[in-house]
Amino acid sequence: MATRQHPGLHPLAQGAYAWLAPTGNWGWSNAGLIVDEEESLLVDTLYDLELTGEMLRKMRVAEPATHSIGTLVNTHANGDHCHGNELVTGANIIASAASALEMGELTPEAMAAIMESTREPGPLSDYFQHCFGQFRFDGIRFTPPTRTFNGALDLKIGDKQVHLLEVGPAHTKGDVLVHSPADRVVFTGDILFIDSTPLMWEGPAANWIKACLLIEAMDVDFIVPGHGPITDKHGVAQVRQYLQYVHDQARTRYDAGMSAFEAAKDIELTEYSAWSDPERIAVNVDSLYREFSGDQARTNLLELMGQMATLAGFDTTDPI
Repeated sequence: MATRQHPGLHPLAQGAYAWLAPTGNWGWSNAGLIVDEEESLLVDTLYDLELTGEMLRKMRVAEPATHSIGTLVNTHANGDHCHGNELVTGANIIASAASALEMGELTPEAMAAIMESTREPGPLSDYFQHCFGQFRFDGIRFTPPTRTFNGALDLKIGDKQVHLLEVGPAHTKGDVLVHSPADRVVFTGDILFIDSTPLMWEGPAANWIKACLLIEAMDVDFIVPGHGPITDKHGVAQVRQYLQYVHDQARTRYDAGMSAFEAAKDIELTEYSAWSDPERIAVNVDSLYREFSGDQARTNLLELMGQMATLAGFDTTDPI
């Protein structure tokens, strides 16, 4: 697996770049840029306007074509990959149809309201501030996609072919890979968390594992994850193995009659405990239990955040 690279803009090939966050933790996401001739495609924006603005300024210095980005692809619906959309003025914003619908479930305004409501000290509030307190959600205008697709979509940026491949539901409801064969690069969004614990809001696990296998089969030199350093196929395999391990461990405990949170506390993370944010096991097991039971009822977000706060040591008592 690749080691941590410095944050900022990384040239990958002629006219292809990765934007790397300083860390792979909550909200600190990566992005990408594909340029050819006078055309450019941006892969994802960042969690707030300040971060997105800084990224766009650095891209414009590196590539004059990014003064007017014609295409923006949001790999999925999480705000740390789309909250900065409004700054990419005039762009055709593309996402899967499932992602476009999901973006309306937790808008920037809703996130700002949650952060305001969690300012009073307490385990859950402290955990929210720990995860998201460094970002500014106020003043962001919700800017959804202008074009959607299902399955796959082929684009042309200058003379470069760019393939959009929908591999969700997995991390979220409509995850998309962005593959530029000419640049030998794939931008994976949050199908890949490298050196950081994957987070399965949606599932099923089999879809996510299949997406990892698809990436492993690609003829690429550069694999840019949604969080963490640029990686290789060994890094992809480690994510796939984590997902299979947690699936199998959760299944054993589900069959034994343990609750989802009891199972999350009981599973030994072995070598994966060194990855950041290991408390996300609570969300992953909760999603797997929904998969095993066929129950479509979702656990309340605040309850899941409370479980993660407990596992992360922000509370010594189990959440109700």
